[in-house]
Amino acid sequence: MNSCQSGEKVRPAASSKEEAQQRADQIILFKHELTEMERDGILHLTDEQRKAISAYHGETLKQLTAHFDIDMSQATRQMSMGMRIVSFLGAIALSAAVFFFFYRYWGNLSVAQQVAILVAAPIAALAGVEFAARREKTLYFASLVSLVAFTAFVLDLTMLGQIFTITPTQNAFLAWGALSLALAYTYRLRLVLVAGLISMLGYLTATMGAWSGIYWLSFGERPENFLAAGILIFAAAFIPQHRKYEFAPLYRMFGLLVVMIAVLVLSHWGMGSYLMIQAKHVEYLYQAAGFTLSGLVIWLGIRAHWPGITNLGCVFFVIFLYTKFYDWWWEWMPKYLFFLLLGLIALLILFLLKRLRKLVREVTP
Repeated sequence: MNSCQSGEKVRPAASSKEEAQQRADQIILFKHELTEMERDGILHLTDEQRKAISAYHGETLKQLTAHFDIDMSQATRQMSMGMRIVSFLGAIALSAAVFFFFYRYWGNLSVAQQVAILVAAPIAALAGVEFAARREKTLYFASLVSLVAFTAFVLDLTMLGQIFTITPTQNAFLAWGALSLALAYTYRLRLVLVAGLISMLGYLTATMGAWSGIYWLSFGERPENFLAAGILIFAAAFIPQHRKYEFAPLYRMFGLLVVMIAVLVLSHWGMGSYLMIQAKHVEYLYQAAGFTLSGLVIWLGIRAHWPGITNLGCVFFVIFLYTKFYDWWWEWMPKYLFFLLLGLIALLILFLLKRLRKLVREVTP
């Protein structure tokens, strides 16, 4: 008897967009595999069974498409990717338009008019985000407008500070990050979440720089500030949150990317370290740390089934390796021989990764 008929509670098809897309992909693959099995004579279903399976899958896909913006084919998946790219480029273009509009006509306005525009602009943009989110479940337009709201708010605090001669501090990054995170979690928007993470990164690094005794705008002179901030952002991915947000992978990727870049910079610029040892020794230390960290990131990505993290570790491992080869060989080796060796080493790395991939397949159930 059907669970609905028996009075049992029907399990939801999915609780997040990512889970919904995975479920839809599973159903599509199952249909293809079922067709192949019947064609090869491995499985024989009665008409009643085939209709029951088809009805169940049809109802599940209907439920998923009604609640989530999922792709039902490779063509629609490619179109969705194109829409995300266009949304991102459009958001940048509109944000730039807002920025240059302010600076083009700003001097012709009175102080009262300037303050009124600065206060109204982000509020109007926030209303636009709400309007777009209510009328479009795919959230492409809401994502675009949310970045415009973020830009307007950045200009708001910056220009108000100039008008009233307020001493700038790193707390502005905190305010910008708070708005971005609020928008991201309210409307499940990844694009504005990235803006929020960048803002929070600026706040954390500037604050740590101020704690160490340097002027907060000089926080870029100490890459280890970014190292600590990246670790904090990566750790934030493990804070429990509702599955519908799907933000944990973005926290992990962004945090580790910041950490890897900071280690890469310190491996070639030891003068920027807090460590009270010779700069060249700092560079040697971070070069070793870079190789070790890249290997750990690759292992973590494989272990936790995070392909993006695995790819990040592989990319930075190759970058650390190639920069060392440049330090060792570039000055005295003929250029053709240098690039030939790089190519041969790339082939060796591909061979090792292929063997590693085979081992992973053998141990994966």
